[in-house]
Amino acid sequence: MTKDMTSGSPMKLILGFSVPLLFGFLFQQFYNLVDTLIVGRFLGLEALAAVGSTGALNFLIIGFCMGVCNGFAIPLAHKFGAGDYRGLRAFMMNAIYLAAAFAVVMTVAMAVLCRPILQWMQTPDNIIDEAYHYIFIIFVGIPVIYLYNLVAGIVRSLGDSKTPVVFLVLASVLNIVLDIVLILYTSLGVAGAALATVISQGVSGTGCLIYSWKKFDILHPSAEERSVNTSYMASLCGMGVPMGLQYSITAIGSVILQSAVNTLGSNAVAAMTAGGKIGMFFCCPFDALGSTMATYGGQNVGAKKIERISSGFKCCSLLGVLYAILAFGLLGLFGRQLAMFFVERSDTAIIEDVYLFLMINSAFYSMLAFVNIVRFLIQGMGYSKFAILAGVCEMAARTLIGFAFVPVFGFPAACFASPAAWIFADLFLFPAYFHVLKKTKQMLHVA
Repeated sequence: MTKDMTSGSPMKLILGFSVPLLFGFLFQQFYNLVDTLIVGRFLGLEALAAVGSTGALNFLIIGFCMGVCNGFAIPLAHKFGAGDYRGLRAFMMNAIYLAAAFAVVMTVAMAVLCRPILQWMQTPDNIIDEAYHYIFIIFVGIPVIYLYNLVAGIVRSLGDSKTPVVFLVLASVLNIVLDIVLILYTSLGVAGAALATVISQGVSGTGCLIYSWKKFDILHPSAEERSVNTSYMASLCGMGVPMGLQYSITAIGSVILQSAVNTLGSNAVAAMTAGGKIGMFFCCPFDALGSTMATYGGQNVGAKKIERISSGFKCCSLLGVLYAILAFGLLGLFGRQLAMFFVERSDTAIIEDVYLFLMINSAFYSMLAFVNIVRFLIQGMGYSKFAILAGVCEMAARTLIGFAFVPVFGFPAACFASPAAWIFADLFLFPAYFHVLKKTKQMLHVA
């Protein structure tokens, strides 16, 4: 039921692991698209803008949750690659304890702070109430986000990328059904969309936990392995917290950028929302390749097979660049038609803004491919603190665009924020990768 990525063709292993992940990410983005489509079509442009105005804040917090869980899974991948299953289970139990504590603290803090943050972000007055109702419910669901992502990270560390996808698909289908019911047949409005997301994530996380417990005997801990181990917790935090902060620091730049876009009015926010949702769908392959390289790097470092790291990196990079070219062509041909799923055909100015956003971003998708591949590979090798510095580079770029260029050049400047962030991050990540590779070889005494 597990997959050993320390032997065999790197290209075959990467494809075999990433394709199920891609399928899951696509389904996740599909239900996000449907969620946005239903909100825009049936609740109106202001409701769409309200949901979109929370996107950066949502990523700031939810991204931290996901990053922490992915980081917690790295020591497990190392232990699995080394064949140390007792250590794997002990790390797993301590990761569960930490995740529960993080979830409680973050839920309380964000439930209290979300409205002041929206005000600080200069969310337009005509959408701030709906934005608050939406994001408050999302933040109340932080525990179920930890539940799914921790279980999925544990299972992926064993080389199984399929089981989490099955339950992600379940969440996607359930979310769509609940969106239709709660938005079209109740008066909840955008709160219905948020509630649908939280319920579907809770069902998915619980199902994944029960199924994985029954499927993987390797995950059944003894009484000794269930004990609290402060050194293990320190190691887990050393991996997880930097990865979580990487997402959050990156998102701080997005929050600042979103604040600048908010000053342009709800139409600009709606265009950025629609363009962002479409772009996220097309970026799923980069997410899948990145997650694949985290597990690939972790297992091979655990097995001390460092020579396989470089070959895997080359194979993954080739796949990323080829897809980036394909995505640019597809968005060039169909970008306007995709925008019409979110706004009325008569909203020509918004459609053109969405198309501009998509074309500028997709022209730099190869840079995004390397951000994901290199960053996750470094993290999988055990150097998650470098992720923070990469996040700082992205934050700096988005902050620069938000403060210096959007007020002067308007929406077109905002379209260059992500490409600038990817370029800044790559300028740091490539030297970091070669440094980490050399250091790992020296540490493991590999020629």
